[in-house]
Amino acid sequence: MAVYKQPKSKYWWYKFVWNGRPIRESTKQTNMRVAEQMEAARRTQLAKGEVGIRDMARIPTLAEFAEERFRPFVKATFAAKPKTQVYYENGLNNLLAFDRLADQRIDEITGELVAAYVATRNAVKLEISSINRELQVLRRMFNLAYEWKVVERPLDRVRMLKGENQRDRVLTSQEEKRYLGQTAPLLRDVATVLVDCSLRPEECFRLKPVHIQHGNLEIPWGKTANAVRKIPMTPRVDAIIKARDRSRDGSPWLFPAPTASGHIEPSSLKKQHAKACRLAKLDPFDLYTFRHTCLTRWAPHMDVFTLQYLAGHSDIRTTRRYVHPQQQDTLKAMARARKAQRGHTSRHTAKKTPKPKGTESPVSN
Repeated sequence: MAVYKQPKSKYWWYKFVWNGRPIRESTKQTNMRVAEQMEAARRTQLAKGEVGIRDMARIPTLAEFAEERFRPFVKATFAAKPKTQVYYENGLNNLLAFDRLADQRIDEITGELVAAYVATRNAVKLEISSINRELQVLRRMFNLAYEWKVVERPLDRVRMLKGENQRDRVLTSQEEKRYLGQTAPLLRDVATVLVDCSLRPEECFRLKPVHIQHGNLEIPWGKTANAVRKIPMTPRVDAIIKARDRSRDGSPWLFPAPTASGHIEPSSLKKQHAKACRLAKLDPFDLYTFRHTCLTRWAPHMDVFTLQYLAGHSDIRTTRRYVHPQQQDTLKAMARARKAQRGHTSRHTAKKTPKPKGTESPVSN
């Protein structure tokens, strides 16, 4: 019998060799005697052939699982979502470029090996957020390997790195005005639509005249089913859309560009945006900041479910991450609360007006 504890685990593990193959599994037990009994049962189980090593399917390496199962799954599942495909392809290619990870059998990839991969990504000064996106791809592969019964038991948990920068920048009205005052017409129109209607940049880039219905922007696609929604246009967005519709020269897009897609892409605005930030003397930010700004401005004036709908979120917890209460809104909310509290107190503690003398009821002895 050979049971032992991991340095940071309260559970007993067993490890032995069966037909030349090492067997190492957690018993999920804190009692040593029970763990020894489980090891004995496992040996008996193997000996009886109930889960015979010779009959077990061969466990693939990460590279084999990626090419034979995972990559085809991504292409078939996300055929209508090219950006999601690119996300998985980039993460997959970076993972497989690390030979120690790619050549390891998928059920033998440990946290230590994943940490070694992370170290190589840190060495090239990759942002934590970018490393976490790659780790999310690895986590998805692990989950599918177990779901598809490629492995017998759940694989080691892939933990995300802490310290990831969140998109929490919100522009003030003065910053927005300075920015829009320094932009070229195309970027000014895009930024205005984003900050007034909370669109994702990609949703704005792909707008067509058919998406404008009765004063609303109708978004017919998106990351999830909840992304399909109608957003009322502000007067300035309505004016921009009408002007764009008149000047598009037969293009099916409201924001046409000489790109492979036929409409503007992030690369179309990159240099213009950087120049506008510099001229407006603003710290650099990405276009997604306009979406955060819009939702934050809407939040004090509508219920959270309406905000979730307009944002196109499937989970209200996601909506919460997009809302960044501003100091002035917090102060106003506190003032309303104090006023309501004072009114509540005054009704119950107000002094009674004394009755005029001679009006008291007689008291019987």
